[in-house]
Amino acid sequence: MTNNVLPRRATVVAGAVLVAAAEFALLHSVAGVDLTVRSGSSTRQITVAAVVVAAAVAALAGWALLAVLERRTNRPRVWWTSVAVAVLLLSLVVGPPSGVGGEAMAILALLHLSVGVVVILGLSRPRPEGLDR
Repeated sequence: MTNNVLPRRATVVAGAVLVAAAEFALLHSVAGVDLTVRSGSSTRQITVAAVVVAAAVAALAGWALLAVLERRTNRPRVWWTSVAVAVLLLSLVVGPPSGVGGEAMAILALLHLSVGVVVILGLSRPRPEGLDR
C-alpha cells in the first residue's frame, strides 16, 4: 500500500465514526431522543459509546475485506462494492426493526445508512493509478 492509501482509508473509518457520533449526539442531546432497542426479551438503551464502537467495527471490517480482495481478486472494487451494499441492506433489515417504537427504528435506519454510505463511498474510490489490479 502506498503512503497515501492508508491515511485516506483511516480517514474514511474516522469519518464514519464521527458521522454516527454526531448524529447520535444531535438526536439524543438536542432533540432529547432516547434510543431503546429490544435485545431478546429485554430492552436496553443505546449509548454514544455503542454507536461509536459499532461504526468503527463496520468500517474496519469493510477496510479489511477490501484489503483482502485487492490481493486476491482481479476486480476488487466490483466485489467489494457488491458485498458492502449487500451488508448495508442486510443491516437495514436486521438492525432498525429492533428499535422500540417508530422513532427508534427511524434513528437506527439513519445511523446504519449514514455509516454505510460514508464507508461505501469512501472506500470504493480506486487506489492511485497503477495500484489497482
